[in-house]
Amino acid sequence: MARDKMTFMASETPQANAAMQDLRQHYHDVGPEQADVVIALGGDGFMLSVLHETRHLALPIYGMNQGTVGFLMNSFTLDDLPHRLQAAQRAVVHPLTMTALDAAGAEHQAIAINEVSVFRETRQAAKIRIAIDGQVRLDELVCDGVLIATPAGSTAYNLSAHGPIIPLEANILGLTPISAFRPRRWRGALLPASAQVRFDVLEPDKRPVSVVADNQEIRTVVRIDVAEDRGSELHLLFDPEHNLEERILNEQFIP
Repeated sequence: MARDKMTFMASETPQANAAMQDLRQHYHDVGPEQADVVIALGGDGFMLSVLHETRHLALPIYGMNQGTVGFLMNSFTLDDLPHRLQAAQRAVVHPLTMTALDAAGAEHQAIAINEVSVFRETRQAAKIRIAIDGQVRLDELVCDGVLIATPAGSTAYNLSAHGPIIPLEANILGLTPISAFRPRRWRGALLPASAQVRFDVLEPDKRPVSVVADNQEIRTVVRIDVAEDRGSELHLLFDPEHNLEERILNEQFIP
């Protein structure tokens, strides 16, 4: 696939913008509508923003690290970028679709590339019932929250919450509690990618809950439905020596 026409996008940091200007002096920058590939300059947070912003264009994205966290990024260099793009390996990511019903009866929809996270809003612990494919699997989870992560997002918040790292090709989603109080021994579950997950908020007046799909937050929700969108594909490009599968494997052996 041709990757000759590049469009550059940078985060708001001076470092990322300086890198973009350097690249523009070496390579022609076309608009997103004319591009074959997006070059994203920043950190993992900016990569998520670019994935959301360009999702309708179906363009592969090649990230170059100019941020704090660069798990989804390649190293930055000005040299031989067209060759790097042609040699890059493609990773396919399927996002999550989230539908939330708030306390006023309004329905909200969002897309998540990393995870959908449910959080308590006050000092009161949340109480959440979890159903998978219409069958209740956990009658009551008392916790600070719970999240469901894609394989690409399994090394982000999910890992910090002691969830499992999931290889990209595993066709699995990670369901991970956040500071579970009851049942104490429940550490989460691995779900098939086809799973339809429902979170019902118990005692929502006393224990209000919010939900966040990547960077979109909906407050005071009473029900959340989450599923993987297999019809939607996002494409990330990685240098062969730093492909995403290798990074996920390495992450599991970091002390």
